[in-house]
Amino acid sequence: MDRKVHEKEHGERIAAQAESVWGWSTPAGQQRARRRADLLIKHGQVGPGRAVLEIGCGTGLFSRYLSETGAKMVVSDLSWDLIDQVETGDNTVIRLVLSDAERLPFPSGVFDAVVGSSILHHLAPEVALAEGFRVLCPGGSIAFAEPNMLNPQIAIQKNIPPIKRWLGDSPDERAFFRWQAVRLLQSAGFEQVSATPHDFLHPLTPTRLILLVKAVGRLFEKLPLVREIAGSLIIVGRKPD
Repeated sequence: MDRKVHEKEHGERIAAQAESVWGWSTPAGQQRARRRADLLIKHGQVGPGRAVLEIGCGTGLFSRYLSETGAKMVVSDLSWDLIDQVETGDNTVIRLVLSDAERLPFPSGVFDAVVGSSILHHLAPEVALAEGFRVLCPGGSIAFAEPNMLNPQIAIQKNIPPIKRWLGDSPDERAFFRWQAVRLLQSAGFEQVSATPHDFLHPLTPTRLILLVKAVGRLFEKLPLVREIAGSLIIVGRKPD
């Protein structure tokens, strides 16, 4: 079956409890989400008046954080069941678009930044990055947070189908090695490319241990070799002027 059909079916299947499946609903998960949003804002140079495209917005958790900067947000997803849950309210800076990240319905060179949380690993990354490059204006930034294949749990979860199903993954999703992500961005034409491991705070961390695990995790992120097994990668690039 086609990967995009799988993804649409997956979105429909998890829609009622998506943020729980993704690990964002627990106390630790909420803190992870806030930090991840801050990293996307920093590395994507998301700020007041900037035209920003978020691909794979899901239920809009990160859309809300990103829009708080005053950026002009266009948020998109392939799944109607997920994007239908994005709450815009009176937030006029958020515009919803149901679209395929591999065939974006936008002219070339119209966004200052393209960002996403845990989305490239659901896509054909070469195609999605080429589209991201196309819609960025010269000097525009990309920033993605993606699962790190060197993390032991991620490696098991993404490569053993029964565990993948049990943990709520879609059939075709994957994870990235850091050096693989760098090559993908360079091949798409981006410069100033980096893929930085981060995040040792597991979403199931008990509330009483969150501060301790965060402190230890920040230390681990500074240690060569140890940091390579962090749970996530922040992947960054810039379109040449």
